[in-house]
Amino acid sequence: MPDKSQSSPRLLDSINLPSDVRKLDQAQLEQLAEELREEIISTVSQTGGHLAPSLGVVELTLALMSVFDFDHDKLVWDVGHQAYAWKLLTGRKDNFHTLRKKDGVSGFPKIAESEYDHFGVGHSSTSISAALGMAVARDLSGKKNEVISIIGDGSMTAGLAFEGLNLAGHTDKKMLVILNDNEMSISKNVGAMSHFMSRNLSSRWVRRFKKDVETILNAVPAIGEEMLNYARKSELSLKSFFTPGMLFEAFEFNYMGPIDGHDIKALQRAFRLYQDLDEPVLLHVLTKKGKGYAPAESNPTFFHGVGQFEPETGQAKKVAKVNSVPTYTDVFGDTLCQLAKQDDRIMAITAAMPEGTGTACFEKKFPDRFIDVGICEQHAVTFAAGLATQGYRPFVAIYSTFMQRAYDQIVHDVCLQNLPVTFCLDRGGLVGEDGPTHHGVFDLSFMRHIPNMTVLVPSSEAELADCMATALTHDGPVAIRYPRGAGYGVPLKAKPEPFVLGTGEIMIQGEGVAVISVGSRTYPAIEAVKELAAETGKQATVFNARCVKPLPEKQLLELAKTHDSLLLLEENVLQGGFSSAVLEFLSDSDALGNCRIKRLGIPDEWIEHGTQVELREQLGINTSGIKKAVQELFDKK
Repeated sequence: MPDKSQSSPRLLDSINLPSDVRKLDQAQLEQLAEELREEIISTVSQTGGHLAPSLGVVELTLALMSVFDFDHDKLVWDVGHQAYAWKLLTGRKDNFHTLRKKDGVSGFPKIAESEYDHFGVGHSSTSISAALGMAVARDLSGKKNEVISIIGDGSMTAGLAFEGLNLAGHTDKKMLVILNDNEMSISKNVGAMSHFMSRNLSSRWVRRFKKDVETILNAVPAIGEEMLNYARKSELSLKSFFTPGMLFEAFEFNYMGPIDGHDIKALQRAFRLYQDLDEPVLLHVLTKKGKGYAPAESNPTFFHGVGQFEPETGQAKKVAKVNSVPTYTDVFGDTLCQLAKQDDRIMAITAAMPEGTGTACFEKKFPDRFIDVGICEQHAVTFAAGLATQGYRPFVAIYSTFMQRAYDQIVHDVCLQNLPVTFCLDRGGLVGEDGPTHHGVFDLSFMRHIPNMTVLVPSSEAELADCMATALTHDGPVAIRYPRGAGYGVPLKAKPEPFVLGTGEIMIQGEGVAVISVGSRTYPAIEAVKELAAETGKQATVFNARCVKPLPEKQLLELAKTHDSLLLLEENVLQGGFSSAVLEFLSDSDALGNCRIKRLGIPDEWIEHGTQVELREQLGINTSGIKKAVQELFDKK
């Protein structure tokens, strides 16, 4: 890391907007690159965040700002993991220390945060389609601004990216797609030949020469057109043979690259060359994740999305664990391996997230039964459906927020055919600092209304294991939804035990008020009710519903019959979620009577970023908020 004790003023302190970057010379740009890395490392070590991706595009960001005018030109980041340097250079450096903190700078590009965030992102592979929309709007409006998208090689695995490429090439709109490649084997092509292909085959004099040749050949009687077609095929064959551009040329993009994404001069040359073109161009740049910070360079996976760490060493800061309670993700991975030892029908499928979903251990133990499809959630679901038709029992482990991308496949390919696919929705509920793009607060609503779907929501890590065993006993689609983070210290059984679908469990028997909870809010409800009983002597009932679909109907009817008030509790949007399901059932059963109802959950608004603790307190779904709600119901008796 650069020495922060240096006495000379930082160049970064004088940069407030992209227009300031355009005034810098080459030496200043190089200096600014080092200062940006220092600031990003220093801040992320305290706030956590996407370190390695942002360090990898510092020079690319500077080169873009030094050539284009982003007061008019439009830039669309893909996913947004790489946008920290962009944020620092677009008026947010003074608040950058609040990155990912509540009411602070978002970890992702966000239109409401800055006029220089031209499109809000958080999920991958959207940049090309969004940029094409901007390019079409530009031309319809008679404007002349440039439109640029930056997409990583990982995001290029998604079908949406190729759908965007396909239409962009077809419409022939002037736009620049930058493929930020930090992983692909085609990186071997960097060097003199690739520079020759990208610069010389696309340079102005070559383009003029090509047009002159086309004119001459077209004028040759009888054989001119045939000679022209042969010349075009020869150029394409030569360019495709020596460069990885064949695929993109097939989409009717002018391919340039690959070039060194850390060479500002080379990037500037490529950008200026693009400015002279009037067609869609794909620029292939090679970057290194974590560039300039040795720990991140050597372990880019760990530093992709990292918590707090020591900037001098790269070591993660130790966080005290309460009795070494495992995370839900760890329990899921261990249980899946345990079940797979006894059942060779089990397959594990994930979408580019083996570590994040806990399936990495499964991959090591059962490599032939593990599939990472890449960032292709739609494909993952339909692929699992195909497996299920042949007698296998696929477990599809995908974050709740990303499963939204595969909704149609869940409906059409799995549920309509009643196939035994188990959807494992990690990060269900509020995820914390990644904010609204990543909160998994819609799944109970969009899963429960699909015919044939069973929806299970464990109250603890031990119940998660039981839910997985239960899913294996059911010959139909099952969704299991569980939160981010550690469990509640509930002891795991030696062997997971299936339970009867449509049954819940009384956790505390009381009277007057019944808290009917599902998922991660059940144990906070238990704590709240115990505290209230100790303080007031009023003992409420706590019921762990566990099943959102089918509901524990008999038990719900009994609770409504024997209690004056019901508090319905979930960490999902209230519209169409668990509490809606309970109210619908009780109403249809004419069982509401004079029972008072209060609901706690996620309101009809976007919940911004902050820690899980902060957000649950804000929404009143933590222990104190639940206790307050129960007390209010007692007071109304």
